[in-house]
Amino acid sequence: MKCLKENIDRQIDSNKGKNLFNIDSLESMRFIDDTIRSIQEVSSLDHETENFLIDYATDKCLHEFCRINQYFSFNSEAKEHLRSIYRELFGAIKSQNESVETISEDHYTRLKDWLTKTNPFAENIYSGKDDIIQPITCSEYSANFQFEILHLNVSDILEPVLDIGCGSQGNLITYLRDNGIEAYGVDRLAQSEPYLLAADWLEYNYSTQEWGTIVSNLGFSNHFSHHHLRNSGNFMEYARKYMQILNSLKIGGKFHYAPSLSFIEQYLDSTVFRIERHRITSSNFETTIITRIK
Repeated sequence: MKCLKENIDRQIDSNKGKNLFNIDSLESMRFIDDTIRSIQEVSSLDHETENFLIDYATDKCLHEFCRINQYFSFNSEAKEHLRSIYRELFGAIKSQNESVETISEDHYTRLKDWLTKTNPFAENIYSGKDDIIQPITCSEYSANFQFEILHLNVSDILEPVLDIGCGSQGNLITYLRDNGIEAYGVDRLAQSEPYLLAADWLEYNYSTQEWGTIVSNLGFSNHFSHHHLRNSGNFMEYARKYMQILNSLKIGGKFHYAPSLSFIEQYLDSTVFRIERHRITSSNFETTIITRIK
C-alpha cells in the first residue's frame, strides 16, 4: 500500500504544472517507469485497497489542479466524475487488454475532457500556451495581515467565527482559537483538524443566524468577482451563496471580506444590512464589512 501511494505521488509530481491543452501534452504526460513497474501490483489488488487508492489518486489530482489555478471549481458531481476516471484507469490496468501507452493516452485524454467540461475557461486560457503552466494561487496569509486587511479587532469579535477560504493551515483560525475565540474554517484544501472542514464553499451549509462573524480574505469575494467578469462564470450560484452567507449571520453579526463586491452590495436591503467600506492601502481595492441589523 505504502509503495503504491508513493508511486501515485511520484506520478503526479512528474506531471506537475504540465499543460493538458498543449499540443504535445499526450507525449509529455506519460506514465513514469515506477508506474509501469507497479502495474503488476495493481493487477492483484483487493477491492478495498483498490478503492482506497482510487480515492487517494483522485484527491491528489484535485489538489494539483487547485494548486495550478485557484479559480478552478469542482463540485461534488465533478469530483465523482474524476473518481470514475481513476476507477476506469485502474480497471484498464487490471484487465491488461491494452498497451501501457494506450492506457496512458486514454487516461490523460479523459482528464483533459473532464477539465474542459467542468471549467470551460481552462481551454481558452491554456490552449496554445507553453508545456508548463505558471500557478495562479493564493498565499497562506498571516493572521496579523488578515486582521489589518479585514479591519478585525479581537475585543469586538462576535462568536462563533467562520473563515471562508481559510487556507490549508487555517492561520487566522488558529490565532483566534489560541486567544480563546470559538472559530472554524472551511476550505477545499483544509488540513484534517476538528475546527477545519475540507469542503467547497458553494456546497457548504451555512445555516441561518448561526455565525457572529464571518471573514474571507481574497477568498469568496475574489472568486465571486472572477465569475462575475467571466463569460462562462457561475455568477448566479455565487450570488445565491452570497445571500445565504449574509442570512447565516446573527443579528449584529458581521461579514468582513476583501475585495469589495459593489456590483451586488448596491442591491442589499439597507433596512437589514449596513455596509462599510475601507480602502486597502496602496491599492485600488476595498474591504467591505456588512453588519446584519435585523
